[in-house]
Amino acid sequence: MAAPIRSVVQRFPGIETIEGAGVRLRRMFGNRQVPLFDPYLLLDNFGSSNPEDYLAGFPWHPHRGIETVTYMLEGEVAHGDTLGNSGTIGPGDVQWMTAGSGIIHQEMPQRSEGRLSGFQLWVNLPARDKMTVPAYRGLAGGDLPRVPLDHGGSVRVIAGTFDRVVGPVRGLSVDPTYLDVELPAHESIELPTPRGHTAFAQVVNGSGSFDATPGPNALPGETLLYGPGERAHIASGDEPLRFLFVTGRPLGEPVAWYGPIVMTTREELSEAARELQNGQFIHHRAPVREE
Repeated sequence: MAAPIRSVVQRFPGIETIEGAGVRLRRMFGNRQVPLFDPYLLLDNFGSSNPEDYLAGFPWHPHRGIETVTYMLEGEVAHGDTLGNSGTIGPGDVQWMTAGSGIIHQEMPQRSEGRLSGFQLWVNLPARDKMTVPAYRGLAGGDLPRVPLDHGGSVRVIAGTFDRVVGPVRGLSVDPTYLDVELPAHESIELPTPRGHTAFAQVVNGSGSFDATPGPNALPGETLLYGPGERAHIASGDEPLRFLFVTGRPLGEPVAWYGPIVMTTREELSEAARELQNGQFIHHRAPVREE
């Protein structure tokens, strides 16, 4: 018997908002959607051809209790943090940062001749790992495996596995899958998904059907949340389709969330606020890198 196919249960067009020091972006989902996307907390789609929409950037700010995943499609973002890491995230690059017990960093988009475009995904950490030692993974686009498809498309594997190719991000508590899929027009793909894991797709370019049964096509910029099953069936329309496909093991834990800090209790949030005020927020200062 074939593994059951997942159906799309909700579609999210996103909400325009302003974050950081004045960056215009589209929030695809956030704290209003907890716990629908568990273990994922937030997905921001930032991008514009107008530098005034992004140059103010995200100056120094704290994080605790989560991981942030920045994936650049076009343009560059300069970054630095209290672990001593610094550099630039360019087209195709990924920064997977584990804030753990606490980190203060900045992310500053650089002026682009064309369009600047990228995504930031927040991954919740389980209660046992909220105060873990922070870690940083800087992944160059050329180091991310790309699996060619028979019909001319491709799948870039950031985390998880596709066709026995394993992505460079491994050993995380929520067992994430993060794929960047490109399909030519009038083609389809089936993506296996672990039973019981949350799954969603984010349309980047083009349009297509993300259900096994015919229905209204998903449009660029939409986020599609799947119901239960063990595989997803996606078909492109009259033009090429590009989408991100993400799965993860739900934590099923309480979420206490205030700004850039996500813990499991209000008391833990209060403690984080006290430590910020008293200059005790950073528990680990030595650079910690995972390449």
